[in-house]
Amino acid sequence: MSKPRILVTFDSMKNPNSGYFSFGKGLGDALIKENKARFRLTYYMFKNTIYLFNKLVDIIYLYRLHTIFFPYYNKFDVVHLTDQTCRLKPYRVNGKKIMTIHDINKVHLPGSKQSKIRKHINKLRYYASLCDRVVAISQFVADDILRFIPELKSKISVIHNGAEKLVVPENHEPSHSPKKLFLFTIGLLSPQKGFHYLPSLLQGNDYELVISGIETPHKARIIEEAQKYNCLDRITITGPISDDDKAWYFKNCSAFVFPSIAEGFGLPVIEAQYFGKPVFLAKATSLPEIGGSVAYYFDGFEPAHMQAVFAEGMKDWKENGREAAIMEHANLFSWENAARKYLALYEEVLKPI
Repeated sequence: MSKPRILVTFDSMKNPNSGYFSFGKGLGDALIKENKARFRLTYYMFKNTIYLFNKLVDIIYLYRLHTIFFPYYNKFDVVHLTDQTCRLKPYRVNGKKIMTIHDINKVHLPGSKQSKIRKHINKLRYYASLCDRVVAISQFVADDILRFIPELKSKISVIHNGAEKLVVPENHEPSHSPKKLFLFTIGLLSPQKGFHYLPSLLQGNDYELVISGIETPHKARIIEEAQKYNCLDRITITGPISDDDKAWYFKNCSAFVFPSIAEGFGLPVIEAQYFGKPVFLAKATSLPEIGGSVAYYFDGFEPAHMQAVFAEGMKDWKENGREAAIMEHANLFSWENAARKYLALYEEVLKPI
C-alpha cells in the first residue's frame, strides 16, 4: 500500500530574516525527523530560498503560473497551507486541506481602518471555508479567530510553535560586541514592536541596548527617543543579523526586552528563555500565554512603570535564581512536539468519516 502524500507549503520562507522563515525551517526539519516513514512529504517553496532542507524531502518550486493552474492539483492526499498568505490557493488543489493561521493582528493595531479589517477577515473566512481543519499557533490566535469567524469552531485546534535551541559557535564574535552589560531585542523595526519605548529603560543605569532586525522608517523614532533620554551612544541598531550573532546576543545579554503589541506567538521569547534569560514583555496579544509565569510584564508603556517593572524583575531574577525555571518553561515549546501534533492531524483528516 502506498504512503499518503502530503504537500506542505513553505512559500513564505523567502526572507531569511522573517518569522515565517524561522517557522518554516523549524517545522520543516521536525516533520522530516518525526515522520518515521508514515507519509511521503513534499514541500512547496520558492526556488531561491536559502534553506532547502538538505534535500531530504521532495520539493515543488513555486511558479507564478500556479496562481492560474497548479499541475499537481490531484497528486496529494493532504495539503497543509502553513500560513494564511496562501500563495497556493486552497481552490487550486484537491485532497484534504489544513491551514495554519499565525495571527489576525490587524484587529489589534491602532489606526487600522475598519474597511481593511473587514477585507482581511473576509479573505481568511473564504480560505478557511475551503479547508477541512484550521490550526492556530496560540490559544490567543484561536480566540481571535473565533471572535471574528465563529463558524470555524468545529474546525479549529491549537498547535503551539516550537523554537530553535540556538548554539553559539566556539570563539564566535558578533559584528557588534557591546562593551558593557546589555539588553537585547530583535524584530522588524515597526511601530507595533514598541522598540521606541526601550530607550527609557536605560535611564539611571549603565546598560547598552542592541536592537536587531529589518530596518524601516520607524528607526528615526527610536533614535529620537534615545536622544530624549540621552542614551544614543549606548544604543546599537544592527539591522538583520546571522543566526550565530543572534545566538551570541541571546546568550550574553542581561535580559531580552520585547514590548510588542501584536504577536501571534513570539518566537524570540522562547529563544531567549532557552538560555534562561529574564524576558520583559508587553502584556498584550499572545505574549502572556507564551512567556508564562516566568516572564515579567509591562502593563503599559509609561517610562516610570517600565523602569519599575524592569528593576524589580532583574532583582527577582538575580536574587531568586529563576534561570532553571525559565529554561524548564521554554522546553515546553519544541518543534518536535509541534511536528508530532501536525503529523497526527494529517492522520486524523485522512480517516474515513
